[in-house]
Amino acid sequence: MNVQDALTVTTPTFSLLTPDCVMNALDSLGCHSDGRLLALNSYENRVYQVGMEDGPPLIAKFYRPERWTNEAILEEHAFVQELVESEIPVIPALVREGKTLHTFEGFRFAIFPKHGGRAPEFEDRNTLEWMGRFLGRVHAIGSLKSFERRPTLDIDSFGVEPLNFLLHNHFIPSDLDDAYRSVAGQALAGVRICFERAGGNISMLRLHGDCHAGNVLWTDGGPHFVDFDDSRMGPAVQDLWMLLSGERTEMARQLNDVLAGYEDFYDFDSSELHLIEALRTLRLIHYSAWLAQRWEDLAFKQAFPWFNTQRYWQERILELREQIALMDEPPLWSV
Repeated sequence: MNVQDALTVTTPTFSLLTPDCVMNALDSLGCHSDGRLLALNSYENRVYQVGMEDGPPLIAKFYRPERWTNEAILEEHAFVQELVESEIPVIPALVREGKTLHTFEGFRFAIFPKHGGRAPEFEDRNTLEWMGRFLGRVHAIGSLKSFERRPTLDIDSFGVEPLNFLLHNHFIPSDLDDAYRSVAGQALAGVRICFERAGGNISMLRLHGDCHAGNVLWTDGGPHFVDFDDSRMGPAVQDLWMLLSGERTEMARQLNDVLAGYEDFYDFDSSELHLIEALRTLRLIHYSAWLAQRWEDLAFKQAFPWFNTQRYWQERILELREQIALMDEPPLWSV
């Protein structure tokens, strides 16, 4: 057995992850902190910039207990290293003591070099084309083999299971329960129709999985991803549609700009355009369940105080009704 596979998973809560615990975890790897600690914007995991006595700061990422198996985390690390070896600008986990995944007082964590950057300007056509080239290179490597330990983005895992969690755990207010059940059921039926329109031979490849502007840092040398924590198998268009915004005609122009760069490195199957609004619909349902599943984490209550209010669920019902209509429209590229 690989030594990293033998790492055990325990279930401490993030409330026990004190500044001393963070710095002691790095000290255990010979990375000695100078006492400077900055919590970065992350809810799923806990991520810190830690000043070092000798050298530049490091980024320490503490994984949410029980979300991923050790093998799934290591598979993500291995994928990122593949991209690095192909000279694609991504940030790999650092190897310490022959490992990239470590434990301290029950927490699993990895360390990364600090890389700065600014928010991308996706309203710029050259930026979108550059982003397309970047993703085309990522997908060319991602298509070479499959994940074995990480999930696939599909209707069940991103739609049916999240919806069942919300309903079975009574997150929907009683007076809105019937309306939400009905509209969510119609939305998932629309998603299935979109997948049928796309055909039965959609290729699944290793993706970044959560490719929105907040997960991209830009420098004069171009884009790089913050991390690959949501990496999974899925259709290529999943990493493209979140780059698009605005009215339909504007999104069509943006998509053309992205694909102009993307297809320099990887062929895009136009049948996947049937999936854009379907994938958006799945993300909306999944996002509500993601918040619900973590609602006992105090950080979520503080960051998302509007979640689970009457108004929140009323807005989700309207949002899904809009998606039902959008899924009936022709694919974006046909405008």
